[in-house]
Amino acid sequence: MSTDLNAGTTTDMASIAQRYIDAWNETDAGARRALIDELYSPEAGYTDPLVDARGRDQIDATIAGAQEQFAGLVFSLAGPVDSHHDTARFQWHLGAPGTEEPLVVGFDVAVVDGGRLHRVYGFLDKVPSA
Repeated sequence: MSTDLNAGTTTDMASIAQRYIDAWNETDAGARRALIDELYSPEAGYTDPLVDARGRDQIDATIAGAQEQFAGLVFSLAGPVDSHHDTARFQWHLGAPGTEEPLVVGFDVAVVDGGRLHRVYGFLDKVPSA
């Protein structure tokens, strides 16, 4: 008897990953905060090479800072979401709408607890030169 470890979780994780990307693209502060409050657990953390944010307030501030730094650019999922148990990994792009070549390419690993993001670990694969 074979067991598909992704059964019942792949779609949920894909939905969570897309909502995560949506939060990074939401420029209305109130709407973005509502997405964050819905998507992240109260004690959630987000860590990448540039920041170690703890809690929804710091995550919101991190996203707002990225939007300010990269005004007019949008995040998108760059392929399928791979997941098992409570963990997902996915690649994303950040670029100008309608362009094929992204300015930034990243890879995130997300840990979900109770249907909400608990920890997200971000890796930057391609960044603009200084």
